[in-house]
Amino acid sequence: MILLGAILLVIGLLVGISLLTTIGSVLVVVGAVLWILGASGRKVGGRKHYF
Repeated sequence: MILLGAILLVIGLLVGISLLTTIGSVLVVVGAVLWILGASGRKVGGRKHYF
C-alpha cells in the first residue's frame, strides 16, 4: 500500500494531476499507520500481522 501510494504520488506530481497526488498521499499515510500498528504487535482488523 505504501509503494502504490508513493508511485501515485510521484506520478501525480510529475503529471500535475492533483487527484492522483491526494490519493497517493492518503495511501502512504494509511499504509504507514497500518505498518506501525502491525509492527508494534497490535491486531489490525482482527489479524496479528498486516500484509
